[in-house]
Amino acid sequence: MFEKYFSKRIKNTSSSFIREILKVTQRPEIISFAGGLPNPVSFPQEELKISMNRIADKYKDKIYQYSTTLGLDSLRQFIASRYKKIHNMDITLDNIIITTGSQQALDLIAKVFLDKNDKVLVEEPSYLGLLQAFSMFEVDFVQTKLNDDGLDIECLKETVNKHHPKLAYLIPNFQNPTGLTYTKENRDLVFDVIKDEDMILIQDDPYGELRFNNEERIPYIGLNKTDKNIYLGSFSKIITPGMRLGYVIAHSEIIKKLETAKQASDLHSNIFAQYLISDYLYNNDLDKHIDKIKKLYKEQASAMIDAMEKYFPKNIKFTYPKGGMFTWVTLEEGKSSTKLFNIALEKKVAFVPGNPFYINQDVDVNTLRLNYTNADSPTIEEGIKRLAQAMEQI
Repeated sequence: MFEKYFSKRIKNTSSSFIREILKVTQRPEIISFAGGLPNPVSFPQEELKISMNRIADKYKDKIYQYSTTLGLDSLRQFIASRYKKIHNMDITLDNIIITTGSQQALDLIAKVFLDKNDKVLVEEPSYLGLLQAFSMFEVDFVQTKLNDDGLDIECLKETVNKHHPKLAYLIPNFQNPTGLTYTKENRDLVFDVIKDEDMILIQDDPYGELRFNNEERIPYIGLNKTDKNIYLGSFSKIITPGMRLGYVIAHSEIIKKLETAKQASDLHSNIFAQYLISDYLYNNDLDKHIDKIKKLYKEQASAMIDAMEKYFPKNIKFTYPKGGMFTWVTLEEGKSSTKLFNIALEKKVAFVPGNPFYINQDVDVNTLRLNYTNADSPTIEEGIKRLAQAMEQI
């Protein structure tokens, strides 16, 4: 009825596959490895209650009023101080804008930088939320292969030299969907390839705090070597996703343009949530809280890996994440993860088929993503056992 009224951009943008799957997986009998959901037991609910009462008494009407577009100064200052401490980044409030989750950050970046048919470099596979957000702006995606240690450098060189992308979007830490992490050597090689290109590099890092072992952090690509880096962060994976608070760190000139775009989008992100998260951060030990999450997720990841090694056919490959929330499974050549999804759903277990993570989402693939953070170990083992039984039927 209304088809003729819809814009070309909305017609060309697919709905989020995961959002659609989650409608199905809400059924209590379904064991779901589909969503990228933090475990609710990791939410600091009691501490947040205390902060709620404190900000209500301390700030009164301010927590209910309109606020500035860039975001709450105290929250931005916490981010600046933390990134200086743990990443050696020399940034100030002028380099930070608060967004309504990282997803809005992607939308704002697209509005600021992208015109129709601009080239955007992404990993293969890449985060489906990015592919959806940028598709709205009718861009041309180019993908470069992802290996166990990071980007395939020869493929990257060929892709960059052929297409000269305007933007590149990468997830170097515990990549979504694969769970892989770029090595330091690979990051250095990536920077060598792109450093002289007329291109902005976006490094999305929602999972970087969730490294299971206390190994030394690997520096971002081109850290402190270029102004053409944009960093995305989020409180969703380390405090709570429901507050929908993310942030962008970039050169002040970029932040000013993002501020203008955000003014046109929503004026400012939820100010109550900003006061709440800021108060929590200044009155609690964030690192101690993150350590608890890492211990929990390491146990859950180990439970999933152990179960896959026990139940999966021996020709099935999967990644061994050192942090984050996902592992990536590769079926035997020629097998369909979409077909497997339908069979698995009959056995009351769900996952995300690989299709939405590729540029050409209509081509059936033999890969799939599993999330291990939103189920306990016995449930994980039962779900993997069911999935293995489904694999025997494709």
